[in-house]
Amino acid sequence: MIKVERMSLFLVELPLLSPFVTSFGEERVKHALLVSLSGDGIMGWGECVAGAGPWFSSETVETARYIITEHLRPILSNRKTFEDPSELPRLFSVVRGHPMAKAAVEAAAWDLFARAQKKPLFQVLGGVREHIPAGVSVGIHPDIPSLLASVESFLNDGYQRVKLKIKPGWDVEPVRAVRERFPEALLSVDANAAYRPEDAPVLKELDRYGLLMIEQPLGFTDLLEHARLSQSLATPICLDESIDSAHRAWEALELGACRIINVKQGRVGGVTEALAIHRLALARRVPLWCGGMLETGIGRALNVHLATLPGFSLPNDISATKRYFREDIADPPFELENGHIPVPTRPGLGVEINWDRLLRSCTWSRTWKL
Repeated sequence: MIKVERMSLFLVELPLLSPFVTSFGEERVKHALLVSLSGDGIMGWGECVAGAGPWFSSETVETARYIITEHLRPILSNRKTFEDPSELPRLFSVVRGHPMAKAAVEAAAWDLFARAQKKPLFQVLGGVREHIPAGVSVGIHPDIPSLLASVESFLNDGYQRVKLKIKPGWDVEPVRAVRERFPEALLSVDANAAYRPEDAPVLKELDRYGLLMIEQPLGFTDLLEHARLSQSLATPICLDESIDSAHRAWEALELGACRIINVKQGRVGGVTEALAIHRLALARRVPLWCGGMLETGIGRALNVHLATLPGFSLPNDISATKRYFREDIADPPFELENGHIPVPTRPGLGVEINWDRLLRSCTWSRTWKL
């Protein structure tokens, strides 16, 4: 039995080493909402993956702060104890939507739960790997020469898969240039829902370049259009924003809307729902990989543990800490070793908050006794 005695929220801002550009804009600073749950002298941590604005998702750090403070915290305060963190989604189900806010609290509960058992989280979840294959996401560049230089640097670092962000007007030419320069590289592209069904001929051109996948080419609600597009492409479609639950994943697979799924535990509402998607994918023999959201070391650690599960068979968007931050708020930093990220073996997430860095980057915090 886990008893939760306190909850704390921290809003932090960390400058990115370089701007990260996608089809929906540019990020220069990582805004992160961190959640801690404490009980019996143990503290567990979670990170909300929502961004500063409603671009990837309708949720933001501000909406999540409100939902956690005004709605999830009172629910948890009334309950105070749980046998297993998988109880929390049902407990929070009275709040409609807001999966990223719910996932952040659940993540802190999983860390607390694993620490109480003195086990690394991957062992609690049923993970089978001590190292996970790492890929890297490359944002939209101002020109092709700078893109090629960036891709070459990441391949030299040892990343096993390079994902290129694309958008209308920045798609076939950069992909062609990268493929011609690096003919053996494992490449994929990610549109972040930037295209429409009438853009199918452009996407069809990408079949020529031996891509691992085309990720989320169409709108996040367009399962039927993705199914139609999938029938016309040789390259597998991977869905990201469209998959917000295990039921939605089942619908997508039933329709033939995708052949690969990107799992982001925050997007689907937490670890428990991600585990349900994992079970579905194993049963359907559908490859999974773990996507990233420019997380700090707290969220990155959770992704690493999740990616140890057997169904995560493709390189994950889990880069080394130095890919994004000069100084993170959690130690030790994640480092790339022979194309893999080692899985922390200490209890829980296996990383610890660096309080000096946290307080320097913190713009707001609050603690409640539950």
